[in-house]
Amino acid sequence: MSDNTLGVRPSFGSQAVRASTELLSSMRFAIALLTVICIASVIGTVLKQHEPAVNYVNQFGPFWAEVFSALKLNAVYSAWWFLLILAFLVTSTSLCIARNAPKIIADLGNYKENIREKNLAAFHHKAQADLVGDTAAEAQRIGQMLVGGGWKVKLQQRDTSAGPGTGWMVAAKAGAANKFGYIAAHSAIVLVCLGGLLDGDLIVRAQMWLNGKTPYNGGGLISQVAPEHRLSARNPTFRGNLVVAEGSRAGTAILNQADGILLQELPFSVELKKFIVEYYSTGMPKLFASDVVIHDNETGAEVPARIEVNHPANYKGVEIYQSSFDDGGSTVTLRAQPLLGGVQPFDLPGVIGGAAQTVKGANGEQLTLELTSLRTINVENFANEGAAGGTDVRKVDLRHSIDARLGAANKTVTTKELRNVGPSIGYKLRDASGQAREYHNYMLPMAMEAGGAPMFLMGVRENPVDPLRYLRVPADTQGSMDGFLRMHAALADPAFREQAVRRYVALAVDSQRSELAEQLTLSATRALTLFAGSVGADGQRQGGLPAIAQFMEDNVPEAERNRAGEVLVRILSGTLFELAQMTRERAGLAPLEPNEQTQGFMSQALRALSDVQFYPSAIVFELKDFKQVQASVFEVARAPGKNIVYLGCAFLILGIFAMLYVRERRIWVWLAPQGDHTHATMALSTNRKTMDGDVEFAQISEKLIGVRPDGSTV
Repeated sequence: MSDNTLGVRPSFGSQAVRASTELLSSMRFAIALLTVICIASVIGTVLKQHEPAVNYVNQFGPFWAEVFSALKLNAVYSAWWFLLILAFLVTSTSLCIARNAPKIIADLGNYKENIREKNLAAFHHKAQADLVGDTAAEAQRIGQMLVGGGWKVKLQQRDTSAGPGTGWMVAAKAGAANKFGYIAAHSAIVLVCLGGLLDGDLIVRAQMWLNGKTPYNGGGLISQVAPEHRLSARNPTFRGNLVVAEGSRAGTAILNQADGILLQELPFSVELKKFIVEYYSTGMPKLFASDVVIHDNETGAEVPARIEVNHPANYKGVEIYQSSFDDGGSTVTLRAQPLLGGVQPFDLPGVIGGAAQTVKGANGEQLTLELTSLRTINVENFANEGAAGGTDVRKVDLRHSIDARLGAANKTVTTKELRNVGPSIGYKLRDASGQAREYHNYMLPMAMEAGGAPMFLMGVRENPVDPLRYLRVPADTQGSMDGFLRMHAALADPAFREQAVRRYVALAVDSQRSELAEQLTLSATRALTLFAGSVGADGQRQGGLPAIAQFMEDNVPEAERNRAGEVLVRILSGTLFELAQMTRERAGLAPLEPNEQTQGFMSQALRALSDVQFYPSAIVFELKDFKQVQASVFEVARAPGKNIVYLGCAFLILGIFAMLYVRERRIWVWLAPQGDHTHATMALSTNRKTMDGDVEFAQISEKLIGVRPDGSTV
């Protein structure tokens, strides 16, 4: 706003007060504050804000998570130091405006007509010429021409050597809006910061300090939360979340705080009649909207409304935005399937997000089941790019390779095979010590590749930040996992294993060759026993293909392992096939036909039986039925600073436009008599040297005094 970047130097008060005022009102101090705010905003953009503390620990480690919490980097825009910087920036910029605005306003009415003749020779744009008329007539002519060109003109009569009042100074100016640009741009900073302070949680914090409000970090129903954790419906500014399930209504928003939540009472309640969601082919939501009825708490009036993304509803100064959607308490029916002995199958009803239930695991262990999510649509990409592996140099397509890395960001050359694989259920099993594992199971079997055997996917992970690891259970001829579970139970029974070996040997070896039958029986029994596994000295179960591989490494020479491994796997596959046939006979089902479908089932069953020992739970919950209930997540906000911010943005646009595109120009023409003619000396000043200024001066000098800047006459 001024060439001087120092602040105001008051002449009153102590030395400390004068120094502080000068620092606060200086341009350098304001620029330093803006720099710090920009750095903080970058941190707030890069680092996810208001995440649970455990997420920062998992991502950055306990040390940096503690540092972020101490510096409030996980909630930058509501941190005390960020708000303090904003307050100082408002103060500094306001003082800067107060210091310079009077001078700018006074300068707007000053034509600087008292400039001396010899000073005109120092300007970059200057010209001289002799005019035929007298000074008064020429002054009037030049003044009228400038007024006609949009200039503001002032004439001053002066004394010269030719006599009193014989000289005339024509002073004109244009582009005064450039000066207003400085005031508007700096005022915009003040307005935007004030709006940010008003719409931030500064007022909420003030209520916590002055009215004894404290965050709530417990559980239970909202109606049971004490008044010291609630904010009045007259709260002038807030921003929180409101979750409403279909067929229900809610009127209390949740304001997340660093150490808990605050409950914000609303002057109305929102009833969700219907939630509408549409999806793209990729499974991403295309549209989610809510048909609601707003119930006024005072008058009882009912106002229907439809809320969509970017189309909020407004009632009593509170904006209601469609933020996202969630499960509203869907009811599900689960089938608990045993993976170890001692557990019988049973059905278990539940509600997503409802109360935890106690179930019995292996060896009578008590587990707590928490139902966390129900997803009715899961779209996955089943494209199998690069499945062949390697690159054939004879088929390298340079253009295709370049197009794959350049062009549109959607990468249209990428092959996609999107498929909806059906509903899935997410739950947690918590042991007696409180440690929980997260599970994610799909309801329907899916073929992972064309022509492959359909499989049930059962995911598990130890931590929320870890990727899911899946146990792939093949579906039987009835499309269920019962066939696999029967095989798994039979594999754990020594009597079943012995009978399966006898049946396999009877089919594989002629009954007359007793010695060969005895050797095959011994090998098959050993292979099946190793595969079934046992509990080792360390308490871990050791079985499956890793146990067979370890046996071969310990007992078979390295040169013979490949051949012996092929034989052993063939024997294992044959005995498992007989085991499957026995379980089907006991269940009253027809035996498996020796075809390609059966071969795919048995191949996947062998892998699943080997992997199931690593599954951390003795039971798996299968989703059998559900009744979905949707819920809308609304963001409710009372933002009085919004209009102030809009006004500040308008000021900023106008200010920047004025400073960049409006040039302040001043023209002086000194007219003095010389004999029988008038001598004119002309000069132009501008706040920026541009080619447009050169062209403009050339045109004006030709019109006013009939001479070009190079001295040539017209």
